[in-house]
Amino acid sequence: MLNKVVFLSVFLALTATLAGQVVNFDGNDEGKPPKGFILGLTGQGKPGIWVVRKDPTAPSAPNVLAQMDADPVSYRFPLCVYEGFTGRDVDVSVRYKPVSGSEDQAAGIAWRYQDQNNYYIVRANANENNVVLYKVEKGRRTDLPLVGKGRTYGAKAPIPSGEWGTLRVVAAGSRFEVYSNGVKLFEVEDATFPMAGKVGLWTKADSVTLFDDLTINQK
Repeated sequence: MLNKVVFLSVFLALTATLAGQVVNFDGNDEGKPPKGFILGLTGQGKPGIWVVRKDPTAPSAPNVLAQMDADPVSYRFPLCVYEGFTGRDVDVSVRYKPVSGSEDQAAGIAWRYQDQNNYYIVRANANENNVVLYKVEKGRRTDLPLVGKGRTYGAKAPIPSGEWGTLRVVAAGSRFEVYSNGVKLFEVEDATFPMAGKVGLWTKADSVTLFDDLTINQK
């Protein structure tokens, strides 16, 4: 009997590890920044205003995370970085809804985050209907060429404003796979940041964007 109990405990622990972490913001206080996250800013302009709020359309209601500051400075990238995970090879996805923004309506995932000036970022933009992967090195953002296609500034994809979508990146070594709404768009290969780092959420310029179900699996 004892062996069965031990086996079950190990099995449940392994299952939890394989399942990874899902952050849905439902345990946070409305109107406040999310617990367990640190805020950052790459570039110029105002720091982001990241607050938890209720949204009946949320994929996992009732709460979402919202970046509310619509500062139109073009080279402005607010970050909300999760403190509860550090890893190198990861499978990260997030549900997002672009709400408004004349300059941009962007939602992004940052990974291998070292600090607010050094990380990888993949973002979807409803104003451009595309998904682009960049490296941010010493505060400079550079789009990266696609495997087999070269420098195309990412890939075109339908990113409807006012609707929930899913963005996902799978990072293994120097190879990164990018998915939008379950469809694989492209791969990128880059070795600028080979080390482990944190995972975070990202917007640009005057984007007002909602996020839900940040899902992190270590590979």
